Amino acid sequence: MAQILLRNITRASNVTLLANTTAPISLAVASNTRCQVHTTPVCCEIRKLARLRVVDNSDLGKRAMAEGRPPRCIHVYNKRGVGLIGDKVLVAIKGQMKKGILVGLKQKQRLKQPQFDSNNLVLIDDNGSPLGTRIHVPIPTVLRTILKEKTLSKGADYTKVLAIASRYV
Repeated sequence: MAQILLRNITRASNVTLLANTTAPISLAVASNTRCQVHTTPVCCEIRKLARLRVVDNSDLGKRAMAEGRPPRCIHVYNKRGVGLIGDKVLVAIKGQMKKGILVGLKQKQRLKQPQFDSNNLVLIDDNGSPLGTRIHVPIPTVLRTILKEKTLSKGADYTKVLAIASRYV
């Protein structure tokens, strides 16, 4: 009985005690321990292991979202390590590594940039052309200037992502 009580106390109060301890435990100590649950606030930033939602009609993205296994961010290609709208990310999807462009984020945005309910991603090839032929959600108009600047500086053609979008916010 004492060992079962000891295990329950260690689980509830996050105290690390040895499981093989045979020292008697008084019930007064067990009743005085409070069960505190420490939670951290929800991180809406795009960092490593962040879940993303594929919003284009690529076959790989549709299968992953239908199975309930959304892609996870492996790497953000910028100096800060936190993804912003228009940044390129490396994602793990269906056991493969693919690149994508962030087109909508939950995190707090700059002035006159829309904030979305989910972290949206468009899958692209290595040369910057999208895997799908249509984007299902509206994308921000700020993305036009961001992707045009990156097209000129990086050499990849990101303007094709803008061409398959049908709605802008």
